[in-house]
Amino acid sequence: MDMHPSLSNTTRRTALAAIAAWGASPLIGAHAQERKYPSKPVTIVVPYSAGGGTDIVGRLMAQRLSEVWGQSVIVDNRTGANGVIGSSYVAKAAPDGHTLLLVVGSHAINPVLMKSLPYDTAKAFTPVTNIANSPMVLVVAADGPYKQLPDLLKAARDKEVPVGYSEGQTRLTGELIRQSGNLQITGVPYKGGAPIMVDIIGGHLPAGVTSVLTALPHIHSGKLRVVGVAAEQRMGIFPDAMTFKEAGLAGVQSLNWYGMFGPAGLPDAVVDRINQDLRKVAADPAVTKQMQDQGASIVLTPPAEFRRFVEGETRKWAQVAQRGGISAE
Repeated sequence: MDMHPSLSNTTRRTALAAIAAWGASPLIGAHAQERKYPSKPVTIVVPYSAGGGTDIVGRLMAQRLSEVWGQSVIVDNRTGANGVIGSSYVAKAAPDGHTLLLVVGSHAINPVLMKSLPYDTAKAFTPVTNIANSPMVLVVAADGPYKQLPDLLKAARDKEVPVGYSEGQTRLTGELIRQSGNLQITGVPYKGGAPIMVDIIGGHLPAGVTSVLTALPHIHSGKLRVVGVAAEQRMGIFPDAMTFKEAGLAGVQSLNWYGMFGPAGLPDAVVDRINQDLRKVAADPAVTKQMQDQGASIVLTPPAEFRRFVEGETRKWAQVAQRGGISAE
């Protein structure tokens, strides 16, 4: 029996066509695509060398996300220019969540120390989350003259003490230490973190600023010692290493953070999905332990909070560079 005798066949056909068109609208189509995310393999671009700290974190996240998503998640190491080459690749990628970027603190510092970039760091990317933080550390030879942080700081008040650095954040961290204590620290540039460790162990360099992961093998071997931690609290894996605050230097905080971004325009629904699934990954005690063993603490901040954090990091390091007379090169 016809329940709508007042509708003609033509009217009915028109209404059905309108409903079909509404269901195929871009908005509905976008929502459907987001619900299916990821619909194909996902690439996490790590713009640093394989085997480094960011690569280790990236591969751990890729492995676990592939299990959650049922899709392949591939790590693509696109190295060069302190992360700029790989970041530029992601900035040009389609904003569908299938090409992501995993970077460290230098991402926020590059605009401070580089005269020109092929993208606007604040506008070219969609912040997803800060996955983890690991403070920068000051290391010395295990058999050297400086047993604790106050020993080194006292020496740097009396005479010049060379301190090695390898890139933007380690350079500015050393400068922040110098400024905070009004110390006679002389920065010594190196091409990478590994040569710094070699020269400290060999007795050619008194100290160096580095990431935990760079120093960790030499600490485990007993050749290096962490004396200073650039964080508010001591680290569980180096319980004897003082924070700079404990040694009387306020404001020395330098986090080697691991952050995930997408290209600009990444839909909120996709950002939220990645965020939620990374939280599932981090809920596994095995993942938490693996990160802690590498000196990193999982944080997983919301996108808006992460954006504010990155912007704050750029402002902070720009002020350090300005006070130290360090200009973009």
